[in-house]
Amino acid sequence: MGHEMGNTREEKRADLLKRLIDAAEAEIIEHGLAGLKARAVTTRAGCALGALYNAVQDLDMLVLHVNSRTLNNLGTELRIALPPKAAPVDTMQALASAYADFATRNRNLWIALFEHRLPPGVDAPDWHKKDHAVLIEVLLPTLGKLRPDLDKDALILRARTTFAAVHGVVLLSLQGRFVGVPADVLKSEIAALVTAMTRGLQATPE
Repeated sequence: MGHEMGNTREEKRADLLKRLIDAAEAEIIEHGLAGLKARAVTTRAGCALGALYNAVQDLDMLVLHVNSRTLNNLGTELRIALPPKAAPVDTMQALASAYADFATRNRNLWIALFEHRLPPGVDAPDWHKKDHAVLIEVLLPTLGKLRPDLDKDALILRARTTFAAVHGVVLLSLQGRFVGVPADVLKSEIAALVTAMTRGLQATPE
């Protein structure tokens, strides 16, 4: 009896958490991260305001759950985009194109990944940090083929630099910054950037 009640309690908590994540995700899609309000989330989720703080501690932690879901969805799309038995250069192009597509289609959720800041002194939980790893891990096998001379640490560093270059172009464009490339040429400019990067990334013979 007690065991069944325990399961029911856990199931209810899991259901509440999912409803809160769904609601926060919908609010971010509609209003952006800056427009996210706890009361709007709980109203959409159909629960009391206090339930949010019992389920996830605070609104910041709820955003981490939304961001983890976004990262998992992004990771899935990047893996699907990997062309089978393609040359490393073509694989890099496919990954960059898929990244830009995902960011464009999920603009507010994607921007929330990089705009959200935890309060000073609060560290992100390990489970959330691990979810960020997909952004780099998906690049490593292909970069390893382009630069077989690099050890693991150097390869990870190069993957971070490569990601940052593509990400920066996408971010400035989607934010409509003056220096950002226009949306209608974003994909072609990213392709040009990746072409230049992969030429530079390939190991040169001694």
